[in-house]
Amino acid sequence: MKILVISNKSPYPPREGGPIAMNMVVEGLISEGHQVKVLAVNSFKYNIGPDDIPEAYRLKTGIELIDVDLRIKPLAAFLNLFTGRSYHVERFISSNFRKRLVEVLKAEPFDIVQMETIFVAPYLKTVRANSDAKVVLRAHNIEYLIWHRVAEGIQNPVKRLYMRHLADTLKRYELSMLPRFDGIAAITEKDAEYFSGQLAVGSGQWAVGSGQLAAIPFGIDLDNFPPPVPSEEPVSLFSIGAMNWIPNAEGVRWFLHHVWPEVHKEFPSLKYYLAGREMPDWMLRMSFPNVEVLGEVDDAREFIDTHGIMIVPLLSGSGIRIKIIEGMAAGKAIISTMIGAEGIDCTNGKNILVANAPCEFIDMISLCLGDMERCAKLGQAARRLVETTYDRRLIIQKLISFYKQLTG
Repeated sequence: MKILVISNKSPYPPREGGPIAMNMVVEGLISEGHQVKVLAVNSFKYNIGPDDIPEAYRLKTGIELIDVDLRIKPLAAFLNLFTGRSYHVERFISSNFRKRLVEVLKAEPFDIVQMETIFVAPYLKTVRANSDAKVVLRAHNIEYLIWHRVAEGIQNPVKRLYMRHLADTLKRYELSMLPRFDGIAAITEKDAEYFSGQLAVGSGQWAVGSGQLAAIPFGIDLDNFPPPVPSEEPVSLFSIGAMNWIPNAEGVRWFLHHVWPEVHKEFPSLKYYLAGREMPDWMLRMSFPNVEVLGEVDDAREFIDTHGIMIVPLLSGSGIRIKIIEGMAAGKAIISTMIGAEGIDCTNGKNILVANAPCEFIDMISLCLGDMERCAKLGQAARRLVETTYDRRLIIQKLISFYKQLTG
């Protein structure tokens, strides 16, 4: 098959969750003998320079990056209050991107056009007008749900009201666009069931597994994740993630203020390491005892391998946490909120520990530090889950079968 991937950011280099998930599909499809071309938005938020993508990757993907200005413009954001349209989505509309998309579609035929996230859905009409390909939405999240959850955690009433407006307009747009695709590949079973409930009409249309809607999760290339070895600092905590994604920064702030002080009292020598791209100023300036803020690390996998227990204190979000899957592949004991673990086929107490309240986090951390053998077994079970459920080869075969159903 020939597949055009249209994405809201470059899948390479895969430095954060979205690009990692996109690149998994791109490289997985190519490894199975399919032709893939990538057309991606390039913005200030995830800006990729000419030297960031190796020549070999450019050759096998034909990747093209189109600059789109996604900066928030105060006047446009204010006027959007009176339009009823989604400001999240409108920022991605670009005449230059549309022009290049038309040129690509006219230059060669595609069997599948895969749109990564609802944010590039404004280009669906352009694809329909210039191609007979089946168009699939690769839904990384229920996008509006993220913003609804973020809004509920905001104390400032004016800011909370505006955030709810953004979430509501995004929801209307998202739900209006879903039935216009030929297929939807949701990243979790839960998301797929939600989409089915919103779209189902008649008998069987848009049912999960009907041929139009499938749950196809993120997968790990286990060749790049050899069996885990003991970490250099097993008695330590760590978190890693892109900190310009609001749910990540929000969760870390909550953990530092509501959990860490009590943990530090109980375990005064315990260290907590923070790594991730685009650390906000408050995170770089803060001073909590035994908390080390490293910023963006050269090798995320090495950082995960080096440290002990992964902490995922997410209070909002949707979809699947890529870093949890990577932590599981590395054989880590992971303590996560229910929202953080959402969408992963895990079992509390078997291959992950779930904690929501500060006292629960403290209990789970104490449990791990007091029984390192159990902690190790938790990580081993997490690794087995990845091997049986999140192996990239299994995921890509499922995606290919889905595409073959769509194209007949």
